[in-house]
Amino acid sequence: MILILTNERDLTTDFVVRELKRRGRDHFRLNTNAIANMSFALDPSTMSLVVSSRERRVQIDQVKAAYFRRPELPDLNKLDHDMGQRAYASTEWAALLKSLYLLVGSRWLSHPRDILIAEDKPSQIHLAKRLGFNVPETVITNDLDTARTLMAQGPIVGKPHRQAVVEIEGSEHVMFTSRIDAIAEEDREALQYAPVIFQRLIPKKFDIRVTVVGEQVFSVAIHSQEYDEASLDWRRGSNPKIRHEVITLPGDIQLACTELVRQQKLRFGAIDLVLGEDGQFWFLECNPNGQWAWIENRTGLPIAAAIVDELERITAA
Repeated sequence: MILILTNERDLTTDFVVRELKRRGRDHFRLNTNAIANMSFALDPSTMSLVVSSRERRVQIDQVKAAYFRRPELPDLNKLDHDMGQRAYASTEWAALLKSLYLLVGSRWLSHPRDILIAEDKPSQIHLAKRLGFNVPETVITNDLDTARTLMAQGPIVGKPHRQAVVEIEGSEHVMFTSRIDAIAEEDREALQYAPVIFQRLIPKKFDIRVTVVGEQVFSVAIHSQEYDEASLDWRRGSNPKIRHEVITLPGDIQLACTELVRQQKLRFGAIDLVLGEDGQFWFLECNPNGQWAWIENRTGLPIAAAIVDELERITAA
């Protein structure tokens, strides 16, 4: 059986489930935001775990491969308890899920532990440079003078180190990559409270999303420069008209992409590159558990099939 850990709202998982059904593969989609409506029983003496939902009963030793997609902590807001009790219950569920992650062992497409480690952007950049990628000069700092030193070398951008969504007065705001032409002295105190990634601005022809699944590589040019609002960050504005084009990367760049994912102990990675106006490929970052369904939708690239291929290899190992 193939296990998928995600949440009810994850449309990307629908693509994988559809492919699993097409192949007639036994699978179980565990939406962790709803686990409070299920029954769990873990016996530490035998390290056996049984999960029972209204649909079926699953024993962890039946799992031959697993995909860690987008699990969430359970929604406990409907419980008639105060915030402290809900926080306690949420912590206990998080601990049980951690046990589940460990019990699956090496059968993950990418182990949750390795995904967590691979999310570290400084480590990504260090590895990318070691593998021969061009990487823009980068500094992660909360110090105004350090940021200004990088700015003195040319135009820069700023982007979040980890969290791209911030809540302000009850409303969520997304922080996109933004050009920074000057940092005022009065910004010193605000910067002191939270580090920012500052990076040299690379004038680009287009963005590239590279989706690596095992040894398969799917590369798509995102023609962000055709729209002003998307020129720095193609996600800004969520413009559905941005042209997506399937491309083939040079052999050395493609090999570096698969090696980057492999050396992070992953079987999946979503890599952001740009093709600069200088004709060079530049590495920006790798999302070890990134989105990909929109790429399949826009281009027809068989990413879901590649993921199921990889899960089947794990099952057969």
